Amino acid sequence: MRTLVTGAARGIGAALMAEGRARGHDIFGTTRTGDGLQLDVTDAAAQARVAAKVGLLDLLVCNAGIFIDRTMTVETLTADALTRTFATNVTGVFLTVQAQLKNLRPGARVAIIGSQMGSSARAGGNGLAYRASKAAVANLGLSLSVALRDRGIAVGVYHPGWVRTDMGGGSASVDTVTSARGLWDRFAELDMDRSGEFLEYDGSPLPF
Repeated sequence: MRTLVTGAARGIGAALMAEGRARGHDIFGTTRTGDGLQLDVTDAAAQARVAAKVGLLDLLVCNAGIFIDRTMTVETLTADALTRTFATNVTGVFLTVQAQLKNLRPGARVAIIGSQMGSSARAGGNGLAYRASKAAVANLGLSLSVALRDRGIAVGVYHPGWVRTDMGGGSASVDTVTSARGLWDRFAELDMDRSGEFLEYDGSPLPF
């Protein structure tokens, strides 16, 4: 399966790269800096350059994301934090899909790494910008599943679990290997019948 993963330098993205290669997939990853495909997902021109380099794809994994308001409260959350969070977590996902549309064959799949924190049924009082962005990207994924159905492109949104990464923290309950294996199982299952689903890495359904 020819695959592109955004945000592949570390954490879940790096684990997805390793698991994909272990399964024999032809896989590319983007990073903001360093070697390989450099991509700031908020930069439309950079998105176009990456799309031209990558070519045809069977699977696009929109994994790049930020969580910068972890310690911010209702009183301290700033407009800049909201703007930056939505730019990466929502606009960045859309720009990635938009740029790669020409590379997605009929029968291709788009996997958006979301979060249970974006589920309206699991609303909380912390991480307000992150939660709002993940709710928005879950809705975007559902809308894209409708918009791309006639092209034969399936779209799924996935919660990777509370993963032990720089973002998830050391006390998180799931390691990156377990998360990546579960996510790849979900990607393998994704087809037009399952397009528009919001699932945890282990296959449990999540409410939007």
